[in-house]
Amino acid sequence: MELDIGKKIKELRIEKGFTLRDLGEKTNLSIGFLSQLERGLTTIAVDSLSILAEILGVDLSYFFKISKKEKKHYLRSHEKEIFNIEESRYVNYLLSNNLSDKALLPRLIELLPSNSDENIEVYKHQGEEFIYILEGILTLYIDDQKHELYPGDSAHINSGLGHNWANYTNKLVKLIAVNTPNRFMEISE
Repeated sequence: MELDIGKKIKELRIEKGFTLRDLGEKTNLSIGFLSQLERGLTTIAVDSLSILAEILGVDLSYFFKISKKEKKHYLRSHEKEIFNIEESRYVNYLLSNNLSDKALLPRLIELLPSNSDENIEVYKHQGEEFIYILEGILTLYIDDQKHELYPGDSAHINSGLGHNWANYTNKLVKLIAVNTPNRFMEISE
């Protein structure tokens, strides 16, 4: 996957007429790192890739493919792929490749930093949600209340309550989210 991302970065860089030096100056990434990235010799953090995407004029999702996996009962860490990217701020990874007959929807979510205390609207839907914070500080909204959750903290709520979350720090937030209903089960029926 790193090679695919690197090739896409190089194609966009050349298309825009940027040298490695130009791109390095715009992103604060070293020329050596960018060169290795373009050749698939290193990986890049999602927040740095988000900066590159913005400078190269594409959505973060441009760098990722969604593929169907064979149905098996386990998923190796190296097989995990991005399921979707919302608003270029939330990166969702499915933690199962066999969802068509399951009630739960398990995901790993990475929330990119947000510098502003933007107006977060809560939303409601059927089911319930469980989240567990792996890394960073998550701001969780439940109805009219705002809560700060830290690594090791969790929340389990009825999704009928107004809820949403945000990352108001300058670091990535990672969390595990398990939801019902599983919208993939509904699609496959």
